[in-house]
Amino acid sequence: MNTGGILGVSPGNVPVYHGTNLKVIDRRVRIAEMVLRCVICGLGTLAAALVGFDTQVKVIFSVQKEAKFTDMKALMFLVIANGIVAAYSLIQGFRCVVSMIRGSVLFSKPLAWAIFSGDQVMAYLTLAAVAAAAQSAVFAKFGQPELQWMQICNMYGKFCTQVGEGIASALIVSLSMVSVSCLSAFNLFRLYGGSKGKTNERW
Repeated sequence: MNTGGILGVSPGNVPVYHGTNLKVIDRRVRIAEMVLRCVICGLGTLAAALVGFDTQVKVIFSVQKEAKFTDMKALMFLVIANGIVAAYSLIQGFRCVVSMIRGSVLFSKPLAWAIFSGDQVMAYLTLAAVAAAAQSAVFAKFGQPELQWMQICNMYGKFCTQVGEGIASALIVSLSMVSVSCLSAFNLFRLYGGSKGKTNERW
């Protein structure tokens, strides 16, 4: 009796297709995570470099003054935060590459919790840094007449333009980091969503 066609549609084979679908989903999630972490690493480094190496010298009343990121604590915070998140994403990106090359890596709950926690911290860190830098940039651009704060960007236009580019890069980093934290949350909570056998899946 030829059962070749029957095996292809028998109920006993349903989990096989289901498992294949899970592998496809896992692969897509891994690729998305790797791409996002590479973007974060690259743009985080770019943001830190744009702001960190940005300087402009002006002569005001025969006095030479230099504008640099250390003059604003918010910009210092932005540089440090993006440097940290870039290094963190480099490490996590390497983990993603190894995972994809090996094709099967044990993804335990403690590791999933560690990655999820780290991603959450980095997401909040980058969002806070961007918010602080953006607020300082607004004051530098428009000033604050009530407090007699000058419009610094009228004097240091080149410096402010490059800082703005750095903040824009940092904003993309923060949004990407939020997306990555959502992926790590998905990877974590899916370990609790299936049967006991599924919690020990290798991906």
